[in-house]
Amino acid sequence: MQLTIERSALLKSLGHIQSVVERRNTIPILSNVKLDARDGALGLNATDMDLEIAESVGSDIAHAGSSTAPAHTLYDIVRKLPDGAQVELSLDGEGNHLVLRSGRSRFNLSCLPVDEFPAMTAGTYTHSFSLSAADLRGMIDRTRFAISTEETRYYLNGIHLHATTSDGVPVLRAVATDGHRLARVEVPLPEGAAGMPGIIVPRKTVGELRKLIDETGMDVSVSLSDAKIRFAFDDCVMVSKLIDGTFPDYERVIPVDNDKVLEIDCATLGKAVDRVSAISAEKSRAVKMTVEKGQVTLSANSPDAGSAVEEIEASFDAAPIEIGFNSRYLLDILAQVEGDAVRLIMADASAPTVIRDVADGSAIYVLMPMRV
Repeated sequence: MQLTIERSALLKSLGHIQSVVERRNTIPILSNVKLDARDGALGLNATDMDLEIAESVGSDIAHAGSSTAPAHTLYDIVRKLPDGAQVELSLDGEGNHLVLRSGRSRFNLSCLPVDEFPAMTAGTYTHSFSLSAADLRGMIDRTRFAISTEETRYYLNGIHLHATTSDGVPVLRAVATDGHRLARVEVPLPEGAAGMPGIIVPRKTVGELRKLIDETGMDVSVSLSDAKIRFAFDDCVMVSKLIDGTFPDYERVIPVDNDKVLEIDCATLGKAVDRVSAISAEKSRAVKMTVEKGQVTLSANSPDAGSAVEEIEASFDAAPIEIGFNSRYLLDILAQVEGDAVRLIMADASAPTVIRDVADGSAIYVLMPMRV
């Protein structure tokens, strides 16, 4: 194997690939990236056995061949090379070392045999459809903050994707919850997605996918089966195992009979909650909302730091209500609201509150109150 490639092109692809590789691996080959040079392109591949990313980048191939090299080390070397540098990669005579040359620099990296590198068997994908990068980005951004990090409830450690109907219209819906808050967002059902199985996409896959689609304006091709999901766009393919579990019946926790409707400017509320919560030292940063006709009073108390109060104008005509929230959870939701106004639909101090973007009906959030 021998090839020459421009530093920035190699760095970009290595940046995508190496983040899949775990820093601590009990299986040495999983610390490596697979390099495959042929037909005018360098193919890069990395996996942790649950998630695999493969990408190809154009390069000048002198001799076709393949090898593996330590992913993080190779990335760090290329990252530290000067802009515009040409990078030459080749194998030594024995094939045990990858030689990297650039300018006056030369690096010898230990290789492991290519045939040790695992491949995630593709299997048969039962459903395929396309989503615009903007739609997929929006679905991820507006739900992933609610993904649970509690490993015991592993079925909550991802985004639940499924086909359903909303007001008689077929939609593709994404849902995430950690038991304290819930985020649900939907887009029109893409052609080919009808009848797809309900799946749970793992948190790590969601994070890696989000980074990748930031750099594309293309539609993303999605293929899935009961056990795997595949995303393809540009020169990149990502294959991930799905979480093998049953997502709970989230519809049961979305209240339908809350009758107290508060409408308020989202940016004003967010900034006020952020300011008032500064007084609260504990992790929850609890904030109490006292809602009356025409105004909301935010307050927080701390035995050590003191107290804070702030009043905001709002539209509210129901009976007064006092309710407490974890300010961080509330701010996470408010950050997803794209319109000017946000609507909080409440029942009482102990019932879940529904939060909606007044300008966008495709998303709905549910937040459990807390005692303050």
